[in-house]
Amino acid sequence: MSFLVLVRHGQSEWNLLNKWTGWTDIELSGQGEEEARKAANLLRDITFHRAHTSDLKRAQRTLEIILDELGHKKVPIKKHAAIKERDYGDLTGMNKDEAKKKFGAEKFKQYRRSWDVAPPNGESLKDTAARAIPYYEKEILKDLKRGHNVIVSAHGNSLRAIIKHLEDISDDDIPNFEIGTGVIHVYEIDEEGKVAGKEIRDHNNN
Repeated sequence: MSFLVLVRHGQSEWNLLNKWTGWTDIELSGQGEEEARKAANLLRDITFHRAHTSDLKRAQRTLEIILDELGHKKVPIKKHAAIKERDYGDLTGMNKDEAKKKFGAEKFKQYRRSWDVAPPNGESLKDTAARAIPYYEKEILKDLKRGHNVIVSAHGNSLRAIIKHLEDISDDDIPNFEIGTGVIHVYEIDEEGKVAGKEIRDHNNN
């Protein structure tokens, strides 16, 4: 049995400003760094052997803080664009409150949370899943099946895509599923690569 830990990066500077970030390479805010430290405190019972993160620095910095806090500085880290955030296209950099006024509540929700509706010149969650899930199957699951405990520091939508796959969440239900910054999903993965157990660790509840 291995542990798979999925953690959304801490608050970024654009999260703080309520902007759609997407592929823009934004730093963590001060609160985001603190959220990463709190995440580490919730993971002291797990020894990590492998780590995966995206090619964006807010996810990389979150992972760096967690591993440093845990004293796991020699854990091999693989960085890959396949698990980066969803591309928000023309919405990138736009304030979400302004976008809601511009597009209306229904279209805003579709752009933000739906399975297969993409913003103009951007990706849907379905598009994000088309790159994130094959990466999970090829790289992350390989580590888990070897008995390694794995931490993945990534983004709201790339993690939503992986969790949809792990938990078989329906297309209709996934719009109601969200992950807060710094929130952790811990899975027990058996020798066949199947989910044997799950818990959520949320720094806001501690």
